Amino acid sequence: MDKVLQYPQFQIKLSELLVQDWFKIGIYLNVKPHILEAIRNDSINLLKQEDKAYEMIRKWFNFDENPTFEKLKHAILNIPKKDLLKEVEVLASGFFTMTSVLPEVSLNTEISNSPVSSTKFSAKKETSNSPVNSTKFSAKKDISENCTALKSFYLINYGKISEVQPPLKFPANVDLMHKFVDLCIVDAVNTQTDAAFSVERKEFLEMQLRYTPIPYSEIFMKERSVTLISGIAGIGKTWLLRKCLLDWSNGLIWKNVKLVFYLECRRLNLCQNIGNINELVNYFYEDIINDFNINIHPALFIIDGLDEFKYLNELINPSSSCSYPIVNALTEIQKYKYVVAGRVYAIDKYQSISTEHSDKINIQIMGFNESGINNYIENNVLEEKKDVVKATLKESAIAKSMSSVPFYLSSMCKIISNSKSLCKSTFLTMTDLYANIFLYFLQKHVIKSNKLIYQLMENNSNKVYILNICKIAYQLLIENRVIFSKEDIQTFIIDFDKNEENFFGFIERIETNLGYFYQFAHLTIMEFCASVYAYNCLSSEEIINLRGCLSMICGLANKNQSGLLKFLVSLKPLKETCEESLSLFFIFDEVVLQVPIEEIMILGADFNGHVGEGNSDDEEVMGRYGVNERNTEGQMVVHFAKRIKMAVINTYFKKKEEHRVTYKSGGRGTQVDYILYRRRNLKEVSDCKVVPGESVAKQHRMVIGKMVLEVKKKKRVRAEPKIKWWKLKDEDCCVKFRDEVRQALSGGVLDTWKGMSNTVRDVARKILGVTSRQKKIDKETWWWNEEVQESLRGKQLAKKNWHFQQDEESRQKYKEMCGKTKRAVAKLKKMQICMRS
Repeated sequence: MDKVLQYPQFQIKLSELLVQDWFKIGIYLNVKPHILEAIRNDSINLLKQEDKAYEMIRKWFNFDENPTFEKLKHAILNIPKKDLLKEVEVLASGFFTMTSVLPEVSLNTEISNSPVSSTKFSAKKETSNSPVNSTKFSAKKDISENCTALKSFYLINYGKISEVQPPLKFPANVDLMHKFVDLCIVDAVNTQTDAAFSVERKEFLEMQLRYTPIPYSEIFMKERSVTLISGIAGIGKTWLLRKCLLDWSNGLIWKNVKLVFYLECRRLNLCQNIGNINELVNYFYEDIINDFNINIHPALFIIDGLDEFKYLNELINPSSSCSYPIVNALTEIQKYKYVVAGRVYAIDKYQSISTEHSDKINIQIMGFNESGINNYIENNVLEEKKDVVKATLKESAIAKSMSSVPFYLSSMCKIISNSKSLCKSTFLTMTDLYANIFLYFLQKHVIKSNKLIYQLMENNSNKVYILNICKIAYQLLIENRVIFSKEDIQTFIIDFDKNEENFFGFIERIETNLGYFYQFAHLTIMEFCASVYAYNCLSSEEIINLRGCLSMICGLANKNQSGLLKFLVSLKPLKETCEESLSLFFIFDEVVLQVPIEEIMILGADFNGHVGEGNSDDEEVMGRYGVNERNTEGQMVVHFAKRIKMAVINTYFKKKEEHRVTYKSGGRGTQVDYILYRRRNLKEVSDCKVVPGESVAKQHRMVIGKMVLEVKKKKRVRAEPKIKWWKLKDEDCCVKFRDEVRQALSGGVLDTWKGMSNTVRDVARKILGVTSRQKKIDKETWWWNEEVQESLRGKQLAKKNWHFQQDEESRQKYKEMCGKTKRAVAKLKKMQICMRS
C-alpha cells in the first residue's frame, strides 16, 4: 500500500480530503512547525485549502526518508477522525487496484492538475497533460490494454480543468465529471461565419435565442466520421472536448471506438519533424501505448486549437514540396474518425479539405444561455457579491451579451468581486473588459498591489515591464507561437534569466521531461498584450499584419477612452495623436477595400470628427446638412469616404438641428456619429435621422438610416443531363457498352484524347441513356397539410420550452405534443388508404 503514496494522482486526491485538517495532520507527520506556518500564511501562491494540503504532503515527502501509509493513518487517528481515515483507505485501495494500468513515476513528480499547479498565476510544473512525462512500460500491450490505459489516464488527468480566472469559492477547478455546464451548441451552417472577428457584438445573447440548440447527446452519441467544432476564444471548446474524453472513458459515448487520442495544436507546433501519425501518437503517448502500431487499428483523434496550428495554411493548401513533416501527419489523420475544434475562421478554412464524408457535422458553440449564466453566478460567486454581479449584467446590455462567453463571465465575476467600487464604464466595450483583466493580472499576480492605475504608472519600471510583456506577446503572435522556450524570450528580453519570476502572472512556466516551456495564461490575454504593443510602437503598415487583433486596436484608438485605457495607450508618449488617427483610418482602408464592390456595405461608427455644414468640393461624398464647422478629424472622415467610395448619409437630409445632433453634453451638441453607404447605391437610401432622447452609449444618440434594398432573385440554372454510368454495374449492359466502344474505335486510332473521350461519351449516351434534368419530387409528402404542420410547430415549441425550463411540466407538455403529432399523421394516412380502397 505504501507504493500508492508515490503516485501524484493519489497525492492530489488525498489533498482534497485533507482540506480542513491538513495543519493538524502535518504536525503528527512531524513536518516542522515553521514550515506549516509558512504554508498557512501564503495566500498568494496557495489560494485554497486544498493547495495548502498538497504543499504539506510534498514537504512531508521531502523531510521524511521513509513516508509510509501507516504513518499517515496514525496521524489521522490522532486528530481523531475515523470517517476521514475510512475515506483515505477507500481512496488508497482504489488506486492500489489500478497499478496495472498506471505508469510508475518518481516520488517527487508533479502534475498540472494538482491544486497548486492549477493556480495559473505562478510558475508551475505540468506533466500529466502530456503522457510523455511518465516512465515507459516494459512490455507491449494489446488494443484492450491500451484502451484501458488511455481511459484511466483521461479520468485521472482530465477530471478537472483549470480556469484562468478560477471560481471564487471552493473548489478551485471546474469539475467536468459532475459540474459541467451545458453550453449552447447550434448548427454552424446557420451562424455568422465571421464570428471569430466580431468581438464587439451587442446582439450575441439574442443570436443564441434565435438558433435551435442541439443536445450534447445528439452530437456525440453517434460515431461520426468528422465533427467540426467552432467558436470564439474562451467560449468553451476545450471544456467540451475534455468532457468528451471523460464520457468516452466512462463508456457513455463512442462505445465502439477502442482508441481515442487527444492532441493540442500548440504542442504539435513543437514537433514539426514528426512525419506520420504512428510516430506522432507514440511520441505523445509513448508510456501508455508503448510502440503500438496505430495503422492497423481503428481510432478517433481529437484536435484542439486548430487556429493555433503554426502551419495551418500548409495544411489547408497541401503540396508535394511541403517542408514541414507534421503537416503530413495531420493530413494522415483524415483517414480516421476525427473531431477538430478551433476558432470560426480556421474551421471555415478546414472545411475545404474535409468534404468527402457524408456524415460530417459542423457545429458552433454559442456559450452560456441565460440559464447557464445564472447557474454560473450561483455556483461560483461569493454570496455577498451575487447581487452586485447580477445588477451589473442587468444594467449593461453589452456586459450581459459578453457574459455568454465563459471566459468573459468568469473574468467579470472576478473583477467585480475584488472591486470596492465599480465604474459604470468598466465593461462598456470588449476593449474595456480586456483592459480590466490586464489590470487585475498586474495588481494581483505581478506587482501584488491594490494601487490605482495612475499610481502604478507613476513608476517608470512598471511601464517598461508592461511594454516588455506586450513586446513578447506581439513577436510570438505574428509567428503563431503559442508555446515558446526561454531562448525565444531571451531574443527580446536579454536579462530574462535575472528577472524570470517577475514575468510570471501573464506568462506561466510548464515543466516536462523535455525541459521548460512557457505560454501566456490565455490566448486572448496574449492577443490583447500584442494589441497594446502594436498601438504604442508600430506603424500603420505593421499594424495591418495583426488581422485577428484589429478590433482590439480600434478599441484602443477610441477617443472616449476609460481612464485605464488612456494609460495603456500612452506607454510611449512620443507617438502623436494625429498619427494615431491616421493609423486608424489606414486600418479601415485595408479592411474595407477587401470587401467586393458588388456587396452591400454599411459602415456606422463614432468617428469623433465634425464634417460640418456645406459640401463645397465634396459633393460626391456628403450633403449640405451637417452641424457646425469642419475640424481636422472631420476632414479625415471626408478623405476616408472618398478613398473607399462611400458617402456620409447623415448630411443628405434636411432636418431640424435636434434631429441631426448625435452627441449632446452640457447643453452643447455636435455631430460625430455617421453612417457611410456606397455611393453607387445611394438611390436605395430613403431617410436618415437622429432619435432625440434615445441613448445608445453615454451621451450618444441613436442614428437611424432607412434603405430600400432590392433582393435579386437568382436565376434557376437548369441542370445538364448526366450519363447513367451506374448502369454499367449490370453485366449485360456492360458487355453491350464494351462491344459498341470497340466497334466505334475500330476505324483507326484517334489523334487526340479529346476525340476518343467524345466517342466514348457518345456511345454511353446511346447505350446507358441520360437523366431527364427534372427536379426529383418526393411522392410521400401528400399528407403534409396545414393540420400536420401546425402540430409539428407546436411540438418544436414544446421541445424548446422543455430544453430551457428543464421541469416536469414542460416535459409532459412535450410528450403530449409528440402524441398529438403522431395521431394527426396516422389519421390522414388512414383516410388516404380508405379513399384509395
